[in-house]
Amino acid sequence: MSDLIILESPSKIHTVQSTLGSGYKVVACKGHIRDLPKSKLSVDIEHGFRPTYVNIDGKEKIIDEIRALAKKSGHVYFATDPDREGEAISWHLATILGLDMDEKNRVTFNEITKTGVENGMKNPRTIDMNVVNAQQARRILDRIVGYKLSPFLWKKVRRGLSAGRVQSAAVRMIVDREEEIRSFVPVEYWSIEAKLTAASSRKAFTAKLTTVDGKKADLKTKEETDAVLARIEGRDFVVASVRKGTRTRSPAAPFSTPTLLSDAAQRLGWQSRRTMSVAQELYEGMEIEGQGAMGLITYMRTDSLRISDEAKALAKDFIESSYGPDYLPKTQRNYRAGGNNVQDAHEAIRPTMPSLTPDKVRSSLTPDQFKLYRLIWSRFIASQMADCVLDTTAATIDVNGCVFRTSGFSVKFDGFTVLYEEQSDDGEENNALPELNKGDVLKVKSVGGLQHFTQPPARYTEATLIKAFKEYGIARPSTYASTITTIISRSYVERDGRQLRPTPLGEVTTALMKEHFKDIVDLGFTAEMEDDLDEIELGKKNWQDVLGGFYKGFESSLDKAEEDMQGKRVRIPDEATDVICEQCGKPMVIKIGRYGKFLACTGFPECKNTRRIVQETPGKCPVCGKKIVQKKTSKGKKYFGCEDNPQCKFMTWDAPTAEVCPTCGSTLFNKGGAKGKLVCHKEGCGYERDMK
Repeated sequence: MSDLIILESPSKIHTVQSTLGSGYKVVACKGHIRDLPKSKLSVDIEHGFRPTYVNIDGKEKIIDEIRALAKKSGHVYFATDPDREGEAISWHLATILGLDMDEKNRVTFNEITKTGVENGMKNPRTIDMNVVNAQQARRILDRIVGYKLSPFLWKKVRRGLSAGRVQSAAVRMIVDREEEIRSFVPVEYWSIEAKLTAASSRKAFTAKLTTVDGKKADLKTKEETDAVLARIEGRDFVVASVRKGTRTRSPAAPFSTPTLLSDAAQRLGWQSRRTMSVAQELYEGMEIEGQGAMGLITYMRTDSLRISDEAKALAKDFIESSYGPDYLPKTQRNYRAGGNNVQDAHEAIRPTMPSLTPDKVRSSLTPDQFKLYRLIWSRFIASQMADCVLDTTAATIDVNGCVFRTSGFSVKFDGFTVLYEEQSDDGEENNALPELNKGDVLKVKSVGGLQHFTQPPARYTEATLIKAFKEYGIARPSTYASTITTIISRSYVERDGRQLRPTPLGEVTTALMKEHFKDIVDLGFTAEMEDDLDEIELGKKNWQDVLGGFYKGFESSLDKAEEDMQGKRVRIPDEATDVICEQCGKPMVIKIGRYGKFLACTGFPECKNTRRIVQETPGKCPVCGKKIVQKKTSKGKKYFGCEDNPQCKFMTWDAPTAEVCPTCGSTLFNKGGAKGKLVCHKEGCGYERDMK
């Protein structure tokens, strides 16, 4: 009689089954099997917030299969994902199977490899009810907020709206940032820069004015700047001091979830949902040429920076054999995540086998999998390498009591930067200065004043919003990507390039929430709730007490809001456009409906004309010659098609360009991005060339 192992994802089955052999039967439950029903609250608030769970529609066949296999098995093991959701899924499975909760039937795999699976099976434990209760508390909290608050928004703003404990706080962050930008008043200031050369080199370098007569140069107007320029005109630029030294740069820590999402956004231009989806694939595993079935990275939902001793030893061996002993640090590197809310159950995100370089596995991966694996592998290996050592030079230059400063560096030893460099916003360049000595008189190529204005804070991008989530503590790694996806899909926030900005709906809803439900959108309160969930997980707080404390204030706010807003509705302002209604000639505006944005005539109700919003692109359809428009799949992936669809069936993932084919004159399409090709889709042509 074989033992039964239940996983979450079917893609892990082959690796786990091949590792454990014929004594085990491995199946997948494909995520949650029970949940609160969608049609009602299903939380007994009066009796300790007792939830009523039902089997999820469509999961009947899976549940029946698992029940049948469990009856024939010697022992059942739950190997769902090693997080709160996975623990809750194991508990739900144990409940429907009627198993003893004191049995040691819970196993976790931090990595889907032979070693990871074998280590997990050696250490079975009971289901951790503290972790389960933390998940239940979060689920019930979110159900109460959504179920009680959404109908209020329907009545006062628009039907179909939804509210969420974390999503509403996230929208508030984006709305507040937009208000900061609007209210920002730029302030003028000036700087003075000189382009100089030394006798030892013809290459010019830049020096910036820092002090005038020993005081900080604080130039607010052109007149003040011109006065300083007049003072130094025709005067010698004399080197007053030169300081040489060395500086070391240490590598960044291996990835946690927030840093992975941020780096993938900055380097790859990926949205968080895409990053987490590809990371999930790398964790769950695939057939790797020469290795068999295995997962390539450790679990990807973590805010820990801890690395196992075994992984450090493997990285050390790889670095020494590939780069030499000089590239090893003098002491072993240990990283620790800051903050009190770090969950250290998992390691940082790292490759399961450091010796499997990206090039070795490239043939087994999709392009997206390869890009993300290369990023994770490079960051981890670099994190275990020696510091980069820089030779630095800093000099001060005196001109009639006005002091200019310049600095530069050159790489003495590249260290970890041979493999990976963290992207920086400080604009530092590898700029070695020429040989400078005290008393040298420098040649002036140019000197002038530069006008500047203080800049408003930048809108959030996905990368900076995730950093803010981490900073304020309003979410956890498992919810970062889903929170951003939710607020965009529900039209509270929209993308403007990589930036995130609130829609009129998001602003109106946030204003209403700030007035009547300030706790729900208060960052401090939201962070405190996340900390409470962590305390439940650690067994330090009772989940029902936490829910009771929340509900008391929430119920009071809801009752008062209903009273204050009786008979009132909030209007969502329309966005003006230059589009003219083809039926009556009046301008059209952008409205937000249940299914997103659309164009509507301002002549309503006399004119009821509405239109879909389409984003036109350069070029013409290679089939019929009409316009090409940008579209999205049901999962939000961008593609391009003829405006005359469905009459014209032309569709492509490749972006149309303004360039035309030199062979047939048809539109050329960009296939593969900036490093891809320009291709012609005209039937029978076949022209293509590399991007310039």
